[in-house]
Amino acid sequence: MRKILTVVPLLLLAGCVNDSATFYADGTRDHTLTVRRQQAYFWKEDAQYTLMAARLPECQRAIPLGEMPLEDLEFELFASGENIWSLRAGKYVWQIETQGCTLVAEGGTTTATGSKLGTYVVEGKKTRMRFDADAAPASGAAPAGK
Repeated sequence: MRKILTVVPLLLLAGCVNDSATFYADGTRDHTLTVRRQQAYFWKEDAQYTLMAARLPECQRAIPLGEMPLEDLEFELFASGENIWSLRAGKYVWQIETQGCTLVAEGGTTTATGSKLGTYVVEGKKTRMRFDADAAPASGAAPAGK
């Protein structure tokens, strides 16, 4: 009986989504922007999204983006200067800078500035999240998807 009680909670979590996609700002693993998607329970239609900003060794921060649909969602990434980034999902925008690892602005009235680098794409529950780079990355950034 004890073994069954140990296995049942694991089965409830087995169908949950937990994935991410990464943009490599300078072509190395030291300066990255990663969007992570985590589904709490397999029956939920929403997931918790988090932006992981890193510019090692000075900056490493998790910025909660909130709960949003599990499927059919896009986050557009913009660069607007050295170490300044905008992430947009619909009308909501988060602006971060990775020099001091701070969230500069967020909200529905904030605008995404700079040149578009690419899009974090969430197609469905069964497909992994990915980063699709635009054809011409700005300021020598070297994007790569995960």
